[in-house]
Amino acid sequence: MGLLITLGVVVVLVIALVALYNGLVRAKVRVDEAWSDITVQLKRRLDLIPNLIESVKGYAKHESEVFQNVTEARANALNAQGVKETAQAENQFEQALKSLFAVSEAYPQLRATENFQQLQAELVDTEDKIQAARRFYNGSARDLNIKIKTFPNILFAGPLGFKEREFFEVEDMAAVEKPVEVKF
Repeated sequence: MGLLITLGVVVVLVIALVALYNGLVRAKVRVDEAWSDITVQLKRRLDLIPNLIESVKGYAKHESEVFQNVTEARANALNAQGVKETAQAENQFEQALKSLFAVSEAYPQLRATENFQQLQAELVDTEDKIQAARRFYNGSARDLNIKIKTFPNILFAGPLGFKEREFFEVEDMAAVEKPVEVKF
């Protein structure tokens, strides 16, 4: 009888450990999926930039420093690795993009072109998707971090290789308080 009770306790513990592990795996995969969504949207936005620069260049030929800054910030964003580095590169890129939009505001003929209006609409749509992807990622990272930190998961998460994830945070508080304004 004692053997059956011991065997029953062992089976229950194994089932609990399997359930705990599977929950951690699901949370980790959700975070990885969310990060993938962010990178897809950031790449989409970065792919729009060369067309935007070419549109503005035709009207603002003397603004080469602005174009150079946007190009460098785009390259940095493309080469960023990890959450923290990507967030820093995105902050730099958004600042450079603001200066490009400031230049475009000085050229009403540019703002009136169909190509520029289409790029503007795509960029606004992409910015909305990036924000949604960031929220999804941060929510998924939060859920994983909670799972890793709560009992009894905390006993097994580390030894099983699960690690907390960083949040994708905007470092510039002005950008948090006031969204990027795009006027054409």
